[in-house]
Amino acid sequence: MSNSEIRYPLVELDLKKFRNNVDQAVERCGKLGIGLAGVIKGFTGIPQAAKEFADAGVDFIASSRLEQIQAAMDYGIKATYMLIRVPMLSEASEAVRLTDISLNSEVTVLKALNEEALKQGKIHKVLLMVDLGDLREGFWDKKELLDTAVMVEKELDGLYLSGIGTNLGCYGSILATPEKMNELIADAEMIEEAIGRKLDLISGGATTSFPMVLNGTMPKRINNLRMGEGIILAKDLKDLFKLDMSFMYQDAFTLKAQIIELKNKPSYPVGQLSFDAFGNVGTYEDRGIRKRALLGLGKVDVAYPDMIYPRDRGVEVLGASSDHLILDVEDAQREYKVGDIVEFDLCYATLVFVTNFPNVRIVCK
Repeated sequence: MSNSEIRYPLVELDLKKFRNNVDQAVERCGKLGIGLAGVIKGFTGIPQAAKEFADAGVDFIASSRLEQIQAAMDYGIKATYMLIRVPMLSEASEAVRLTDISLNSEVTVLKALNEEALKQGKIHKVLLMVDLGDLREGFWDKKELLDTAVMVEKELDGLYLSGIGTNLGCYGSILATPEKMNELIADAEMIEEAIGRKLDLISGGATTSFPMVLNGTMPKRINNLRMGEGIILAKDLKDLFKLDMSFMYQDAFTLKAQIIELKNKPSYPVGQLSFDAFGNVGTYEDRGIRKRALLGLGKVDVAYPDMIYPRDRGVEVLGASSDHLILDVEDAQREYKVGDIVEFDLCYATLVFVTNFPNVRIVCK
């Protein structure tokens, strides 16, 4: 099929590469007795990818978006589903209907979930979140955590206290360390002593906790991680944490966009500088006349044009407006023409946007 017959832009997902990444994470965590929640929100819940999680044997299919969980169910994926954002009161009914377990940090929400579970004739499992310093969701006060755990265990008949969890790195940039994990374990043991039984799950965080699996420093009682980016792309672990991720593919997802204009133009805007479409004043370098390519893709699609990475050598992303991506191709290693396709690697920040935009097609191979 020619490029004129395919509608761009599109994201191409290599399911074999993706499955390799899932299998690698499941195997490495499994050796330490750690089960995985496969987080699908990073690719907007593409059902074919969600199915690879399920087929690989993750313990949970997880998302912060109930719509993505519904889509996975509609695709026929049989799994245990986890809601990884504290449910809004307005979605308590759907949270109980669609998911088996949810992350929680508010008594009001827990009581609403309990009421819905009783109405629906279900037992809804909950994981109480503990804030260990990243300052996103979770109980900060230990007494409040303990009192809430005891309340769930003894008073809320529609809920089952599965365990506790934490999140590190997503907001406050706090590093996940063995010390933080041991703090979480201590909180779990405090609750276990009060309720007189072992908790099923001690969930030690997300991708940022995976390095402890790889370097053998994860404390033994941690038995669950909720992983998305570290499986989907494994790029942050390689680029930011400087880990050897050669056993995973960083290019399971490919962004493809088409050249709509190709011309030699000045590299510095001509006229009095003012504001761009987003209210900013750009900075530009005068490099003389350069060959520039416009692509049919913009900030509306990817949000962060500086965080998509051309695979062709010598191609530079200069910037973007709402609907146009501007490349310098003067030093490109190939000769471009209008209609050609340029391929890009993605990171989590751009993948989560581009897969969520309805005008960008998703193609699985």
